[in-house]
Amino acid sequence: MKFDKKYIYLGAFFVLILLTWLFRIFEMVFSLDSGQSIALCILLIAAFLWITEWVPLFITSMIILFLQVVWLLPVINPGAGKAEQQVYLSPFFSDIILLFLGGFVLASMLHKYGLDSRVASWLLKKTGTRPPRILIGIMLVSAVLSMWMSNTATTAMMFAIILPIVDQIPKSNRFSIALLLAIPFACNLGGLGTPIGTPPNAIAMNYLAEKGLTISFGEWMMVSIPLMLMLLVLVWALLLKIFPPGDLEISFQEQKSGEMLVSHWMVIGLFLITVLGWLTTEQHGISIGTVSIVPVIVAFGLGLLSVRDFKNLPWDVLFMVGGGICLGVGLKESGLTREMIELIPTKISYLWVLVAFLCLAAAMTTFMSNTATANLLIPIAVSLDFNILMFVIPIAMVCSTAMALPISTPPNAIAFGSGLLESKDMIKPGFWITLFSILIIVAVSLFYLPLFGF
Repeated sequence: MKFDKKYIYLGAFFVLILLTWLFRIFEMVFSLDSGQSIALCILLIAAFLWITEWVPLFITSMIILFLQVVWLLPVINPGAGKAEQQVYLSPFFSDIILLFLGGFVLASMLHKYGLDSRVASWLLKKTGTRPPRILIGIMLVSAVLSMWMSNTATTAMMFAIILPIVDQIPKSNRFSIALLLAIPFACNLGGLGTPIGTPPNAIAMNYLAEKGLTISFGEWMMVSIPLMLMLLVLVWALLLKIFPPGDLEISFQEQKSGEMLVSHWMVIGLFLITVLGWLTTEQHGISIGTVSIVPVIVAFGLGLLSVRDFKNLPWDVLFMVGGGICLGVGLKESGLTREMIELIPTKISYLWVLVAFLCLAAAMTTFMSNTATANLLIPIAVSLDFNILMFVIPIAMVCSTAMALPISTPPNAIAFGSGLLESKDMIKPGFWITLFSILIIVAVSLFYLPLFGF
């Protein structure tokens, strides 16, 4: 008899719930107090739901919030009132959430007015006819757009642009696979470039800010863009090695676009003003979240975006990020992170602890959401006695570089879903990219981050 996977998850979930209600076991086995035991129960429930995706990820965030307010808070603070509950509610409307909201609005405008495809088409036309140049051109365009837009949307758009190129390539030439893989791999890496590129970046910045270690928008870019470019070159060389083009010549036809209207220039102006505001927060003193409100007000106030566009924003991602930050609050308030850190041997060197965290992050991200991975690991890393900047930033970066399977990232899934790729096409280059990324990120942590005084 064959069972539906959801029913298996349902049974396992109820078993987990039953065990977590017996949280006294954790107190005895791990020598935890009641609050820490409950926090561990909530962590296990969140991890189970994030890994299995039995319910939508944003629902998991709601479950975390509910359990922490009605179960954890009364135990660690019996006299808690509404004011104390705000500690768990505030992550859902923090500066980081507003930053992502502003980024989503800008991305929505770029896509609605076709500016993303204009830029992509124009840049690709400049690459010439040689396959290596076309490949690096596709990767750079995909990465740059993914710095500011959803990498999922960028992947879908870029696939539509390059499919005519793929159709020109003979079936016997495997360079077409390199072109198809270049897009999701570059979109994954493009998320490294800015704080709004991917949720793990924002999660890292939020936890560091809570520790009084504020990283500006510009500082993040100075740290991440050299790494992103280095990895893009590595992926480019790897794809050419595995899928050589031979003597292939390719032509690219630029897609026709209409004339630039006033609305197009308004969108460009708003984009540039917002990015400038993000880059100069230290000069004008306005927080990065407050700056992010500007494109929301202007875009919808002037009618550049409609109410329907507002409803279509990826609100689930905002709740996913908020839920992860909320979970971290519970782990901190209960003291569970302190207990977890004490399990790490005190005599082990910083380097080996870092490598262990990065390998764990890469393994987890290969099979589950990178947002979920960051939500589970960064709250622990941020409580280490080592230089937490040297841990948190690399963990967030590794979450964007593990891409060995079709399920590893949404761009990978889109590429695989095109029907033009097989799993084996993705596994080999994806594995080497993940491995080399860990090594390079370790080197960045040891030799590059200290240059910024981290």
